[in-house]
Amino acid sequence: MQKFSLDAKVREHVQHAAAAASGRSAETVYGGAEHVLRQTVVALEAGRSLTEHENPGEATLLVLRGRVRLHSTDASWDGMAGDMIVVPPVRHSLEALERSAVLLTVAKHQ
Repeated sequence: MQKFSLDAKVREHVQHAAAAASGRSAETVYGGAEHVLRQTVVALEAGRSLTEHENPGEATLLVLRGRVRLHSTDASWDGMAGDMIVVPPVRHSLEALERSAVLLTVAKHQ
């Protein structure tokens, strides 16, 4: 069994994002290429984004800190700390409305 502090991971990656030229930092905390399930902590500075990309499977975003906006071609959804957003199965992007961190959970299609 593994155990770690998600709060500590958020603090670490928010600091890394603040110092990074890209304004972002991420770490897969569970899963990866050999697993179906992958969970990644992503931190973004205010005004930074993850550009439009495909959804590799079923996915959710749990907002851990700050406020974010998920955009697709047809709609957008705002989330703040404590909100969970179901990622649509279409191209989408993520924008940080303020300094933010999310837990991205993806179950890849086989």
